[in-house]
Amino acid sequence: MTARPVPVAGALDEPVQPVRVRWTAAVVLANVGVFAAWLGPIQVLLAKQSEAVSPGNKEFVLGLVTGVGAAVSVVANPLFGAVSDRTVSRFGRRVPWVLAGAVGGVVGLLVLSGAGAVGLMLLGWCLMQLFGNTLLAAITATVPDRVPRRQRGVVGGWVALAQTIGALVGTGLATAVGGIGAGYAACAVFLLLSVVPYLIGSDDVVLVERPAFDWGRFLRGFWVSPRRYPDFGWAWLTRFLLNLGNAIGTLYLFYYLQDEVGYGDPDTGVLILTAIYAVCTIVTAITAGSWSDRLARRKIFVTGSGIVMAVAGVVLALYPTWTGALIGAVILGAGFGVYLSVDFALLTEVLPTARDRGKDLGVINIANSLPQVVAPGIAAPVVKYFGGYPVLYLLASAITVLGAVLVRQIRSVA
Repeated sequence: MTARPVPVAGALDEPVQPVRVRWTAAVVLANVGVFAAWLGPIQVLLAKQSEAVSPGNKEFVLGLVTGVGAAVSVVANPLFGAVSDRTVSRFGRRVPWVLAGAVGGVVGLLVLSGAGAVGLMLLGWCLMQLFGNTLLAAITATVPDRVPRRQRGVVGGWVALAQTIGALVGTGLATAVGGIGAGYAACAVFLLLSVVPYLIGSDDVVLVERPAFDWGRFLRGFWVSPRRYPDFGWAWLTRFLLNLGNAIGTLYLFYYLQDEVGYGDPDTGVLILTAIYAVCTIVTAITAGSWSDRLARRKIFVTGSGIVMAVAGVVLALYPTWTGALIGAVILGAGFGVYLSVDFALLTEVLPTARDRGKDLGVINIANSLPQVVAPGIAAPVVKYFGGYPVLYLLASAITVLGAVLVRQIRSVA
């Protein structure tokens, strides 16, 4: 594990040295690992397990497990981001939490692999969310730690792609190995292996002294005043809305194919749609991130991407067929790639203070996690009592458009 001793003040300087491709690849791979360990279960394994545990109440069980797990992530991400900001170790301030997150996530997945009751599913998924967010908080903070602004669109594009590549890898592992338990085990092995390159070549910053600490300031720091930092507040709100629209639309994709579309093999269907979506996301994320860097503009890309994503929801609502699902996957992937790459770069430019990068990005990541808590409470009653999947996807589209429009309220970023 490589690391560089740096005084606290130096660690807070805006980075100017370009990062290498090898370093970026290691950060991306670690992100792929944690998202594979999340999205393989969310898109396939938890849905199948919920149906096996409670066939007549599968939607409720899936919503309960994912919702409670997401509530854990809401706390874990900013907490461990803040802790990593102040960690003094000879391996660096982020590396110990990347390792701890990977090992703990493996434990959670192994608990899930043998879970035959709702209680064990809850325990395993909460462990995976707790430690997965520990890893994610630390690895995400390395980007503003190390990447200069002129590279953040490109690097952010690759890091953002990890979510899509992770979905593809996780879904592939969950589908290909056969069996729920084997799927969880495969995701666990991949998660552990994915962090090894970063742990070996992190070049992480080693603080030679611990930053001044005060419990009152630490706890108050989790509230970032939108009045004092309005752009941070708008960035948080728009990310929350865009992720809420996405969460509402994707939570029941397995059941949408099974019950609404009538697709005979929903496991394979989810894998096919994820692969199409991933390819489109990869293409647009790389090109949009680079284009955004050249133009030095972010908001127009984020707004446009949100509107494109909303169109995908309309297609799924009005054309509940396999062909409609394929078209929706193409449109959603194209929009989501632009959003992921450029919005991440935008977020790193509205962080309130350099001292609290990990914590502030953790607060931002609540906007990724909280929708997973809220979405089941919205989606389950809509599917069962208020119009079914057409209404669900139209609602997701409306929320996404609102988030896309409100991006224009951010003033300090072009």
